[in-house]
Amino acid sequence: MTIADIRETARALFLTGVRAADPAQAVKRELTTNPLELAPNGRLIIVAFGKAACAMMEQSLRHVPKGQAVQAIAVTNDENARKIEGCKVRASGHPLPDQRGIDAGRDIMQLIGAATQDDRVLCLVSGGGSALLPTPRDGLSLDDKIKVNELLLSGGLDIIQMNVVRQQLSVLKGGGLLDMAHPAKVRSLIISDVVGDDIGAIASGPTAPALDQFAETLTILRSRGIWSKLPASAQNLLVTPMLATPRTAQNTIVCSNLQSLQTIADASSDWSPQIVSHQLTGDVQAAARAIVDCARKTPIDGKQLLIWGGETTVDISGDGRGGRNQELAVHVSALASDLPGQWVFLSGGTDGRDGPTDAAGGLVTAGTIARSQAQNVNVIAALEDNDSYRILDAAGDLLVIGGTGTNVADIQLLLRTA
Repeated sequence: MTIADIRETARALFLTGVRAADPAQAVKRELTTNPLELAPNGRLIIVAFGKAACAMMEQSLRHVPKGQAVQAIAVTNDENARKIEGCKVRASGHPLPDQRGIDAGRDIMQLIGAATQDDRVLCLVSGGGSALLPTPRDGLSLDDKIKVNELLLSGGLDIIQMNVVRQQLSVLKGGGLLDMAHPAKVRSLIISDVVGDDIGAIASGPTAPALDQFAETLTILRSRGIWSKLPASAQNLLVTPMLATPRTAQNTIVCSNLQSLQTIADASSDWSPQIVSHQLTGDVQAAARAIVDCARKTPIDGKQLLIWGGETTVDISGDGRGGRNQELAVHVSALASDLPGQWVFLSGGTDGRDGPTDAAGGLVTAGTIARSQAQNVNVIAALEDNDSYRILDAAGDLLVIGGTGTNVADIQLLLRTA
């Protein structure tokens, strides 16, 4: 088996994991098993937000009980927006919020705010929903929200820490949608892009109580110098955290990272697959060391596949292009250059987008660094500038698959032959 064959196998297995998180199929499975409840004297209100909003909405509309009155809104990113019969579709900004998201949030709040006890609300939640539907609290402007998001994204915080902050600054997050929909009964179908599948963190938990790590997150903001850079309006709102909502919804996770990892393992039995962890988190350099250490310690006989999933972080100090998956792949390629046998390492975002780039991540080998240097790239300087995209592009090792319309966090694969 050549290194080219191993690379192609890695890419194919990654796409297998992405397909396992197909939003339409996940919604179909759930609503076939547990059909939508009829509201004979009211409306079925369907609101969807996130990168998978359109696919989830289309499938949900196919399961509406005959004769049921329906009102529906979907909010998604530009790449995944499309017309849906019987539904108002709004595109908004991601990863940074924009005015379109503010306008879409007002539409949703107006719709669910008028819900009565005779109505039913179906909420379809997927990754990206937090930025796509900013809905700032009174006193916080759109520019303030954008500034906060920029600081959170560049500060090395994990997704739960970021969403703890976002919940405190947004009307619909941290159970806010649930409060607004009262007294209507709320059901939520959720695609998890969060390590550990905490429904309070996915899209900042619109139908779940607010996360309770507020004090710890505030300490992190201050220790990393983020607090002093926050707009005064945001600081004022964060000083007094919102109270958790006592209300409950019927929340169901229909897709998760672990499900995708298991599907990859099932599809690669001839590679002796091993799911090492579905909770790979922390700084990319530490994660890279853990991955390479695991590979060195794991006995190999023939072919080997080690599998990880999760979401790492990058402390951004430079002006280059890239994302956590690309930077992780570069670090692994450098640390594992002397790993015995032939090997390929892939790290990719299941949404097809890693940072503000057209790549999902990286697909690297022992020769990645050398190939990049042969194209006159100073790898050390590029990493210091957070320019992992340039390194991988020069080496021909970018993982580019296009937007997938779903998101169950990241997948890492290490394929190795003795």
